[in-house]
Amino acid sequence: MRIATWNVNSITARLPRLLAWLESSGTDVLCVQETKCAESAFPYEPLRELGYEAAVNATGRWNGVALLSKAGLTDITVGLPGGPDYDGGQEPRAIGATCGPVRLWSVYVPNGREIGHPHYDYKLRWLEALRTTVAQDAAGERPFAVLGDFNVAPTDEDVWDRAAFDGLTHVTDLEREALAALRDSGLSDVMPRPLKYDRPFTYWDYRELGFPKNRGMRIDLVYGNEPFAKAVGDAYVDREERKGKGASDHAPVVVDLEV
Repeated sequence: MRIATWNVNSITARLPRLLAWLESSGTDVLCVQETKCAESAFPYEPLRELGYEAAVNATGRWNGVALLSKAGLTDITVGLPGGPDYDGGQEPRAIGATCGPVRLWSVYVPNGREIGHPHYDYKLRWLEALRTTVAQDAAGERPFAVLGDFNVAPTDEDVWDRAAFDGLTHVTDLEREALAALRDSGLSDVMPRPLKYDRPFTYWDYRELGFPKNRGMRIDLVYGNEPFAKAVGDAYVDREERKGKGASDHAPVVVDLEV
């Protein structure tokens, strides 16, 4: 079973590339982030033509997550139970479902913007709500994983230059502690192969030739429970999909399971 996660940075803008990648990659389930469209504008039909059902949590031009599955979609949970509000409502940042033999969550963790900003505190509270939500699934005997754009680099090795992030979000102690607490709920970090260079970055800024210079970050993560981690046969970052015209600033992370 092939499972992947990909922040597409607008499913409308990336649709031709997304459809081509799904067809060529043989992915059974894709966790999508930053759909940036209302649910009514989601491209259900072209995905259905490729054999994918879709579970969607999207409300407009910002955020938005989805699960695309050839393995079925049951027990769908839209939104993060107990998750904090921001600007008067809960943003569309999480969706969970059972896809055949596995239980999955697709998540888009808040960015945090800057240290001291209300969005930074919101990010920490959101990660705590995620930990509470997934704890029961993490402790179960069924393969389970939470995948997505976490907007946190777990260690200094997960950024191209730690000094370049001094005073910025994504690398602070509080963010990393929140991420560690999530792992401590019974999950482990499924580390992908980079395919090129020595570190498996998943995101490169569009600005200042970030991708050609490999000035990247590993912020798209796969956290699986023990049955999931034991079933992993391979994991890699499909860096090729970050290349060329019209690419997202994130690359897909692909995990092959023996289930």
